[in-house]
Amino acid sequence: MSVANTPKFGLSGPSVKLDPRTNAVRGDVADIALAGVLFAPHYAKPMPVACVVDHAPIRETADEASAQVCALAKGEEFAVIDLSGGIAWGYCVKDHLVGYVPISALDLPQ
Repeated sequence: MSVANTPKFGLSGPSVKLDPRTNAVRGDVADIALAGVLFAPHYAKPMPVACVVDHAPIRETADEASAQVCALAKGEEFAVIDLSGGIAWGYCVKDHLVGYVPISALDLPQ
């Protein structure tokens, strides 16, 4: 079969533009809860963990200098979607605000 005769491959189905401040979606991964709403290359099941420090900022990006979206108080749950380089990405379970938190502030399984 020549390249000219190769069948075309296409993706179809639901996909919408969601607010990334309240929906855990990035270019590389999305919350599994969004699977029926949005096409993403990878879906992950959130792992709820507790905040173990008095105050943990949730930031817009993984950069420590980025704007703070909100904060976790000790004992509040954060739903982790991705872990990379000492930073967890996910959302605050209480208000569903999405952002990045240092993993040292979370009670992650060893």
